[in-house]
Amino acid sequence: MTDWPVLRPKEGWHVLHLFYRVEFGQWQVLTSEQRLSAKTNLSALVQEIRSLPSTQILTFSVVSPKADIGFMLLTEDLHTANSIEKRLTLSLGANVLAPVFSFYSLTERSEYTTTEEDYATSLSAEKGLSPGSPEFAQARGEFRQRMQKYLQDRLYPNMPDWPVFCFYPMTKRRDAAQNWYILPFEKRKELMLGHGRIGRQYTGRVRQLITGSTGLDDGEWGVSLFAHDIFEIKSIVYAMRFDAVSAQYADFGKFYVGLQLPLDDLFRRIQL
Repeated sequence: MTDWPVLRPKEGWHVLHLFYRVEFGQWQVLTSEQRLSAKTNLSALVQEIRSLPSTQILTFSVVSPKADIGFMLLTEDLHTANSIEKRLTLSLGANVLAPVFSFYSLTERSEYTTTEEDYATSLSAEKGLSPGSPEFAQARGEFRQRMQKYLQDRLYPNMPDWPVFCFYPMTKRRDAAQNWYILPFEKRKELMLGHGRIGRQYTGRVRQLITGSTGLDDGEWGVSLFAHDIFEIKSIVYAMRFDAVSAQYADFGKFYVGLQLPLDDLFRRIQL
């Protein structure tokens, strides 16, 4: 999409969440031919984006007047991400789409994931398997395969077409009495493993992608949730609020809820 050398992260993809308000006063000034041309332009742009390698774009009608339309973009190249963002903003014409919120982050691995060595220790201590036994080797091999898929899904995910979407930024607290960053690593890992157990209770009902933004945007992480039922998103966020990681050490930004729609349906939904 650009002639510049690819700016690919050491691992992971660039992720942009973009939310816009439609300036209907400006839209009404356009003739019917200009409006059709504008919608055709955005549709062609989305098709072009989806034809790019290692690139995905999702389109949303935002629930509530916080915004009208939202995009979630994942791509391997920072120049491509930057170019797409500029083109999306102008895709319906000058001053028609007004940015109301954006968030830039990278897909990332978790530093608190159970390691193969941790799992091997638990096989001996908790399941009584002897290192070197066929059962031990099989269990360790199965764990290795699961973790390879888990890492692939975190760094290079295939985003779902589930209809309900929620995004919010999150930051760990650095208060004098509740400073996440002065906790010992083992304590943070213990807390995050407990936090993860809550999330796994929603497997098959909620798809979650955590992206890292420390040094890239105002928040430190972006949380993207997908579901078939908005109740499940409300439920998982509520359940996690009682966990120490959220209750004691996390601050949250604004929540954006959207419905994932094809562009033609999205245009009709937002009255374009």
